[in-house]
Amino acid sequence: MLKVGLTGNIGSGKTTVSKVFEVLGVPVFYADDAAKSVMVSDPVLIAGIKSTFGNSSYFDDGTLNRKHIAGIVFNDAEQLAKLNALVHPATFRAFDEWVKNVKADAPYVLKEAALLFESDSYKMCDYSITIRAPFETRIKRVMQRDHLTREEIESRESKQFSEEKKSTLADFIIVNDDVQLVIPQVLELHHKFLSLGH
Repeated sequence: MLKVGLTGNIGSGKTTVSKVFEVLGVPVFYADDAAKSVMVSDPVLIAGIKSTFGNSSYFDDGTLNRKHIAGIVFNDAEQLAKLNALVHPATFRAFDEWVKNVKADAPYVLKEAALLFESDSYKMCDYSITIRAPFETRIKRVMQRDHLTREEIESRESKQFSEEKKSTLADFIIVNDDVQLVIPQVLELHHKFLSLGH
């Protein structure tokens, strides 16, 4: 089955675009949601997190102590890299498992991931799409949606590859700049993937 990765920087509209693909009958794997889920369900990952960041990484009821983890990795690139090195493989395993359970008649599958290129998970996909939108447009969207400050958004942005780098790595680009319509761009790619998948 054809696997297509979808990414974009903060505020680019990944979820919006993914929902359009879902309406077209394409199953979508949300990697960021899966990452949260495997942190409390994947025994290999849980053991790895405890041995790297201490037993207080989890509460007695098995839920993740986000404050503890965030306190360690928030301003420490090395510790964040350690966490990602544990979480990414577990998310890859979850994606593989998920693909096995997708209905055989699905046209292709989409993997929506903020760190598609940064985590190298695009290499598990046949094609990749990145969504582009002007920086100021993205900042405005995220400020309205998540009530974050400009500084907080810029800090998150700095932890991702630049749009330029993502565009050079991606096979396809969708422009979501509030000027060009997104749906025709999605439809065009959808038809392309249907023809490639057969």
